[in-house]
Amino acid sequence: MSDFLTEFHAAAEAYGLSLTEEQFQQFDRYATLLLEWNTRMNLTALTEPRDVAVKHMIDSLSAYDAQLFAGQPTVIDVGTGAGFPGLPLKIFAPHIHLTLMDSLAKRVSFLEAVVQELGLDGVRCIHARAEEAARDKAHRERYDLVVSRAVARLPVLLEYTLPFVKKGGHLLALKGRAWEEELADSKRSLKLLGGTVRETRPVRLPGLDDQRAVLVIEKTAPTPKAYPRKAGTPAKKPL
Repeated sequence: MSDFLTEFHAAAEAYGLSLTEEQFQQFDRYATLLLEWNTRMNLTALTEPRDVAVKHMIDSLSAYDAQLFAGQPTVIDVGTGAGFPGLPLKIFAPHIHLTLMDSLAKRVSFLEAVVQELGLDGVRCIHARAEEAARDKAHRERYDLVVSRAVARLPVLLEYTLPFVKKGGHLLALKGRAWEEELADSKRSLKLLGGTVRETRPVRLPGLDDQRAVLVIEKTAPTPKAYPRKAGTPAKKPL
């Protein structure tokens, strides 16, 4: 058993997750590919087996909600980077229809390689900026769930992500220790973009005392056509 798999087994048990042997092997292969490709391009600063197991894989799975992931929801991971949280969620809940979106072509090539190597069905990898893709009819307000992790502060993230969510769908934002402050700064963005906070779920990862949370935001009204603004504007001038 690899060092990663040993750590991941322990972390999954500590977090209360039940996985099949096939899923454990898929996570192991994913971790191996991540570290192999990381020698050629910048995918992650975390390379120790325990860090990859807990801070990438288990952290991504903290977004899982049995009720929201029931059926066969359409899910998009905006700014997915090396595939977090989308790919761990797909391995854990293979019934979802997943779109992985990133603005860097090299990262999309990595994602395509992982999807093929792991034999994952119902996954598409897209090279696009969120500000542009969210104006495309093929993506705008088409998804049941949007997931996002380590992309931007919440007021900016809302403009990147809420346009993708269909009315009645949800954004699952994985946030760090400043989540309460970010939420307080997002009242105007939520109102403008059609989002309503439904749940703030604190997260404790195995062996870590840092503060994290999953913010569950329902799309309760259509996002006005003016949003998202052109590339670069949301980050420079948050709502």
